Amino acid sequence: MRADAKKNYESLLAIAREVITEQGVDASLRDIARRAGVGLATLYRHFPTREDLLEALLHKALCDLIARSETLSRDHPSNIALTIWFTEATTFVHAFNGIVDLMAKALADPSSALHEDCKNLRKAGAVLLRRAQQDGVARTDIDGEDLFALIAAAGWIGDQLVFEDRADRLVNFIAVAVIGQPTPS
Repeated sequence: MRADAKKNYESLLAIAREVITEQGVDASLRDIARRAGVGLATLYRHFPTREDLLEALLHKALCDLIARSETLSRDHPSNIALTIWFTEATTFVHAFNGIVDLMAKALADPSSALHEDCKNLRKAGAVLLRRAQQDGVARTDIDGEDLFALIAAAGWIGDQLVFEDRADRLVNFIAVAVIGQPTPS
């Protein structure tokens, strides 16, 4: 990739992250291009579809969450590792308003560019959950799919203005109900 093309690509991703954090996954691609100082054609040259842009943007974030689960598992007791990861995953879902629907669709569609990343993220959470369950510090009546759904629900709560003043309390409630451990402050 030419230096100017690489610069445009990186700029588009950085601006896309900002715009999508502000406006959600349905943010205007025209706004992203405008803020990045490029034409819409340049954006489409790098990312032919919205899903291509989201896949590029989210791939790294999802991979980071997966790697984070491994680090937490290695460095912390199981209940602490699961609680921290649950909180960070919920924060991620909340930061990318609208990502829950996209991730659910990606999980259901093996041809989706995000399918494997979402599947691996769910698997990473399941590993942390099983470890906490084996240690007797997490509920045994839920599985990785339930945990993934709870993360999605907790992130959705944070996206709703009506719940904004109580979102942290409700996420903490979910963490205590599942893990018996409050979220880190």
